[in-house]
Amino acid sequence: MRNYPNRLKRGFTRQGPDYRFDDQVDFSDIRNTFGFRSMVVGKWVTKEERFISANLIYDALADLAQILHLPPKAIGLRGKLNFAFGHGGQKGVQAHYNAASQTLALAKNAGGGALAHEWFHAFDHHISEHLFAAKPRFGFASKLWLSNTPNLSHPLNSALNDFYKNVFLDFDGEDANEFVQTCIKHDQAHNMNYMSMPEELAARCFEACIDAHSTIQNSFLVSGLKSSNLIYPNDQHVNKANKALNRYFELLGYALHKIDE
Repeated sequence: MRNYPNRLKRGFTRQGPDYRFDDQVDFSDIRNTFGFRSMVVGKWVTKEERFISANLIYDALADLAQILHLPPKAIGLRGKLNFAFGHGGQKGVQAHYNAASQTLALAKNAGGGALAHEWFHAFDHHISEHLFAAKPRFGFASKLWLSNTPNLSHPLNSALNDFYKNVFLDFDGEDANEFVQTCIKHDQAHNMNYMSMPEELAARCFEACIDAHSTIQNSFLVSGLKSSNLIYPNDQHVNKANKALNRYFELLGYALHKIDE
């Protein structure tokens, strides 16, 4: 393989089902398949880069839907989520989720590997209005969970509540777990407030759960956890959180598939 300075052209590793059968997809296919509200591609993304990135993004989102037991269109969060590639990014940031515009944005050359993390931010924001009776406009369910009582009258909410409980609390469900405590100490030592933000803790836990999937591996979807300078939960924590996560998305996927029938 040629050694391109552009990371997008260097290739990403993937192990999983063949969804495209080597067909070339474009960004309109991504929008239609995964139910995004809008799809924007930056003007500095070349035609060749559009071809490469469209296939990478399509496969990664299809893998995410497969891992989460969801119909592909559910990835777009009821058609509320916007997607931007190589457009409207923040300097020095490989990817981000903008709650004000409900936009998931990936940088052209550095966004690979951050898709699962940013999609969870979008989900965490979207689901807050379903998990809590009232929420700030830009509220994240993970942050609200620490100070508000969720509505547990629906089995889906109860299952999601178990996931958030596993993100933050110890085995007894009373105190902050080791993952949370380590991140708080890190932020205190570095005079910062990032690693221990509830929405970041939850997104990294989700990311680790996706990375731990036994059969599907996609380095464009999630990668670099072990080499990252970020703090992730240990394997035992991930296994426990993953059970709750799988239970929630299995229930959600079942409900959504029934609606589509």
